[in-house]
Amino acid sequence: MGGLNRRDFLKLLGLGTAGIVGIPVVSSAAELPAPVPGSYRLKRAKETASICAYCGCGCGLIVYSEDGKVVSIEGDPDHPINEGALCPKGISISDANTIVAENRQRVQNPRRVTQVLYRAPGSSKWEVKDWDWALKTIASRVKETRDASFETTDAAGVTVNRTQAIAHLGSASLDNEENYVIHKLLRALGVINIDHHARL
Repeated sequence: MGGLNRRDFLKLLGLGTAGIVGIPVVSSAAELPAPVPGSYRLKRAKETASICAYCGCGCGLIVYSEDGKVVSIEGDPDHPINEGALCPKGISISDANTIVAENRQRVQNPRRVTQVLYRAPGSSKWEVKDWDWALKTIASRVKETRDASFETTDAAGVTVNRTQAIAHLGSASLDNEENYVIHKLLRALGVINIDHHARL
């Protein structure tokens, strides 16, 4: 510290603190500079309130869209959970929908999956299917697997009513209510292999 003793250091620290306290602070919104008319880049965009899908916190978002396309996403300042703040994942959520092209303009992400894709066993190509087909197929395969593997008693004769041929891996994108309903469904099916990717 070059000859600076403890007493001198504390004096300088006190002077610095007093200087910071003496800086005038803007006390009201009326003293803030007014925005330049026509400068707001989202003035024509439609605002839609939404929820971030990255985890189960439920942070609020405001999605801005023009002509049916997302142009910007920001935190919702009126939301009680995040009060406008977003984590690094939440702030980049718009990248799931759009990407920055070579001309530095945001364009629709061409790799975003927007349809049901199905690849049959042994096939080397994906087929586009509709949601009705997908949901019916998943339900029938779950029922078929459950019926073929359901155990009412174990080797010791204890009633177990379970299937060990189906497992479920939970997602942190789900909130408590969704997790509750999914867990009830899985238990009703007799699924016992239930885990969560974040082990919460």
